[in-house]
Amino acid sequence: MKKIMALVLAAMMLLACCSALAEYPEKVDGIDFEGKTVLILDYWSGDGARAENPTEEQQAQYDYRDWINETYNVNASQKQGGDWGTCAQEMMDYVSNPDDTLRLYIIEPGKVGTLVANGYAAPITDKYTDLNADTWNAAERDFMTVGGQLYGLYKGNSEPRGCLYFNKRVLEEAGIDWNTIYDAQKDGTWTWAMFEELLAKITRDTDNDGVNDIYGLIGSRDDMEVCSVFSNGGSFFDFDADGKIVPSMDSDATKSALTWATDTWTKYGAPTPEGANWDWYKDAWKQGYTGFYMYQTYGGFNDNSEMADMKDAWGCVAFPVPNAGDTYITVVSDNITMIPKCYDEDTVAKLAFLYDLWSAPTPGYDDEDSWIGNKYNYTDERAVDETYAMLREPEHCRINNVTYLGTQNDVLGSSLLWSLGGESTVAELIEAGMPAWQALCDTFNGK
Repeated sequence: MKKIMALVLAAMMLLACCSALAEYPEKVDGIDFEGKTVLILDYWSGDGARAENPTEEQQAQYDYRDWINETYNVNASQKQGGDWGTCAQEMMDYVSNPDDTLRLYIIEPGKVGTLVANGYAAPITDKYTDLNADTWNAAERDFMTVGGQLYGLYKGNSEPRGCLYFNKRVLEEAGIDWNTIYDAQKDGTWTWAMFEELLAKITRDTDNDGVNDIYGLIGSRDDMEVCSVFSNGGSFFDFDADGKIVPSMDSDATKSALTWATDTWTKYGAPTPEGANWDWYKDAWKQGYTGFYMYQTYGGFNDNSEMADMKDAWGCVAFPVPNAGDTYITVVSDNITMIPKCYDEDTVAKLAFLYDLWSAPTPGYDDEDSWIGNKYNYTDERAVDETYAMLREPEHCRINNVTYLGTQNDVLGSSLLWSLGGESTVAELIEAGMPAWQALCDTFNGK
């Protein structure tokens, strides 16, 4: 049904040259930027130049943003400021040595905690903007609220991340009707136990040489370990009653989930070839000797994705839940817009107001199903309508508080996630890593 609606809406859009001024937001009196330059700096837009031959939708966006600039006497634009690795440093350098421009920075999620903890991000108030409006992402608003103050913004639904792809041919050859997985997901019975049953059925030695030829599982062990923890109600870091961030991976929920994930991967995961690169599994998945692929949605659903040249047809479901009826989850990781802490409170509030307008859907093109894009071209309707659509909704989104302290790789990689399945148990790894994790928390809490 969504596929049909998407086609209908796309046709309607051709008739909707709808960027008339009457559709623009009502002007808010009293906000005047006095002709100042405002730079919205991300880490991907290049020089931000406009297309020489824009589509109708692109032109509508240009017209809308020109209206913003004219209406509020501002010269706002969006372009690249640094890259994925340096975007936070760019903001820190600006706070230390500001110029006469006003700026907002869109920051990679693994670096936002450093900016908050070290005083580079300005607290944002709702003086001119309703920060509790449904257009703002509630999960990210909660995440970016520290000590009762909001330090970052994210607009719209989160992009789902961790998910389970499956190879339809491999499952069919193992005697599995892959539609039954969608059915189980739909009725709430897609559980860890069912997943294990399917993995056991898929994993087999087809030529009787004593070595498995088909494996149940391949992909990112990190993603499986983290999804296991959050689907089981666990976490790695949480806030205590005093509002201090503390390590929480010593809970029964987290330890049991990591143990299950490790045991399951050991039994059914494809072995890593000797000398292989860390991402060897991306090409191996496309070779068609594994049933399930633990990875992230962008690997298959996005245009020009890594799976675009995969020959076998694939489907996709959420990560299973420990018990029937539990809530399916995906651990999201959104880019956060932050304002440097070098302006007065009124200027910060005006910049938040401006960004609210700037990041809004272009009038006339605010289709609620625009997220579908070309996804139907890559997989079946159930993967889009039942899995991806579900995981976009806030009740399924979880945020790993590790990003207050750094990237997941830096904080949890070698000390825990990459060491599971080795000589040390889950409990031993957690005990060994606790002093370092506590030190990171102490540093964050001290600011």
